[in-house]
Amino acid sequence: MPRDNDNVPLSISTTNEPADSPQARYGLDQLVRCNECLRANPPTRVNCLYCATVLPQSDTTVSLQKPALRPLEKWEQGYNNILLPPVVNLTTAKLAEASELLRLRPDDLERILSSPLPMPLARAATIDEARLVQRRLSTLEINSFIMPDADLHIDSAGIVKIRSLEIDELHVYAYQSPETPAIQISWSDFALLVSGRLIFKRVELLEKTGARADILDSSEFFADETVVDVYIRHQPTPYRIASNSFDFSCLGSRKGLLAGENTLKLLQLLRQHAPHVEYDDSFNSVRKSLEVVWPSEQQNESTGWRRERPGKYSIGSVAGVNNEMQFLRYSRLRYYLQSNALPPEEAGLIHGDNG
Repeated sequence: MPRDNDNVPLSISTTNEPADSPQARYGLDQLVRCNECLRANPPTRVNCLYCATVLPQSDTTVSLQKPALRPLEKWEQGYNNILLPPVVNLTTAKLAEASELLRLRPDDLERILSSPLPMPLARAATIDEARLVQRRLSTLEINSFIMPDADLHIDSAGIVKIRSLEIDELHVYAYQSPETPAIQISWSDFALLVSGRLIFKRVELLEKTGARADILDSSEFFADETVVDVYIRHQPTPYRIASNSFDFSCLGSRKGLLAGENTLKLLQLLRQHAPHVEYDDSFNSVRKSLEVVWPSEQQNESTGWRRERPGKYSIGSVAGVNNEMQFLRYSRLRYYLQSNALPPEEAGLIHGDNG
């Protein structure tokens, strides 16, 4: 006579396959076999579920494939699908399909598509995933091009922060500190000025441990500052002027008491000496649209356990948010577009498309 536990189904998988095995949702004739590891994959995938190799395509799978668009780690180099405005003939049905494809809310996507500026639509982990997004968007009459993170030079070239300037009719002399020699820049070499507002927020919590986690203490720190990225011709690394740490003595008698006002006066002075320079101050107005594709950086950490009194303990935590990397990506995008201007019909074929 069989024992009771002989008929109990196992609660764990007996293979190395994921719980949502592709065989559970698709017929055998629909599965795509990986040429590298020879395992079956759902026809919706671009890369193999098991070894990440690019899967072979057919007329059937191309129409079924969907991009994963997973959030990337800080160290990962991705591929950005950048909108080429304007978008015309956008129907409700097309907006809904594009929202599902890009994994964005319809109102967020509509705000991006209504922008007159090239804006990020998606950030993919692989070039094949980015190409899939581009193809699917083109069928909805939404033009885009692919811009690799590597082309932004964010990791290879850092920000050069400028603390003070000296100005004459032919040159500007930029100082990183009083001890370092001046960087001499000709006015004719000025290419682009991008201004924006950096926001830093930090919340500290102290919670009581136990079955009921009560908040014992909390504090919040908020700061913002205006920054200007100054781009010089043929140099992807910008010089950054941060209002809270810049000496505005170069303004002379026009120098005021408020850093924000002095930053505006400095921008006017730079543009007067370099009237050919392009100026972009749209970051603050498009930040909400950028947030859904290039989100602000968040950092959560524990400050450890504390003994309040015998037998009573608390634990502290810190949550921080800042948009510095978001602004840097936007700033580099503006310079990238200025340096790599292409007709819309060519942009998707050349930018970032190396194969």
